[in-house]
Amino acid sequence: MYCFVSKHQDRLYTNLNSFAFLMKIVCLLLHCCFVQAALATEPLAIDLGDVPWGAPGGGFGFPVGVRTARQSADADTGGITYYAMFPAGSHFDLHWHTHDEYVVVVAGELFVQLGEQTHTLSVGSYVVIPGELPHSWTVPAGETDAVILVRRAGP
Repeated sequence: MYCFVSKHQDRLYTNLNSFAFLMKIVCLLLHCCFVQAALATEPLAIDLGDVPWGAPGGGFGFPVGVRTARQSADADTGGITYYAMFPAGSHFDLHWHTHDEYVVVVAGELFVQLGEQTHTLSVGSYVVIPGELPHSWTVPAGETDAVILVRRAGP
């Protein structure tokens, strides 16, 4: 559920500096994202270059040209895991979700506004966005799109 808002709340952000520690966290996140789907259906292993992207979309607060690719859905919670590709120079308006989100940057660079703070993110950055925390995404202008892997705790 997306809600576009202008209110501000507390925030939680983690920026990891150690590459080895970062890789452990990324592996753990990916394991958490895919383990239930693997147990419930079939194993899943996908290379970023082989992601089956949906058609470009956007408008009404969403960046024009945004593409997504759902990877799994949790039958118990309704939570989803998906990739999102934001075009260079795009902006995703301030919004919030009912449930927590966990995000890893897998390509490019972008800025995330969490409440009143803005953070610069690059490949490997990890973000925890508590439910109902207003946040937005901005990708710098240029030639590089940004790709994130998102796991949402509920619908």
